Amino acid sequence: MRSVDVSKETRTQVVKLFLDANVLFIAAPNPNGKAAFVLELSQKGRWSVVSSSFAMEEARRNLEAKFPDALVSFDKLLRTVGVVPDIAEKTCPIELPEGDAPIFLSALGARCSHLLTGDRKDFGRFMNEPKRTSGVVIQTVADFLSKL
Repeated sequence: MRSVDVSKETRTQVVKLFLDANVLFIAAPNPNGKAAFVLELSQKGRWSVVSSSFAMEEARRNLEAKFPDALVSFDKLLRTVGVVPDIAEKTCPIELPEGDAPIFLSALGARCSHLLTGDRKDFGRFMNEPKRTSGVVIQTVADFLSKL
């Protein structure tokens, strides 16, 4: 069992995490990893965790291709993740590739405090820059956990 000391600052803020497809993808076959730990702590009430059908389906496709044995774990972890609406028809306020804009727009539309992603290529220049991202803190799972 892992333990974490959540600071008073984090406890008093509403923390709502949006998980990108790559975070969901890595959590399923790695139950002792950092992404799975974020989900574990959400079940203990530390924060809420959401994602979109768009992200969930992308994660599922990638798991089917690369780690099909992890699909049972994936379906189990999805029961702990809230589903927010997919938003793709709006203009994205930050410059992202077509496949990543719906992820950011869904996180923004759901009023998430954080978007957790492992996609440094497309999101990297916006990480830890909430003034540039309409208040959403974009971070890797490791960065998010290190701030606790």
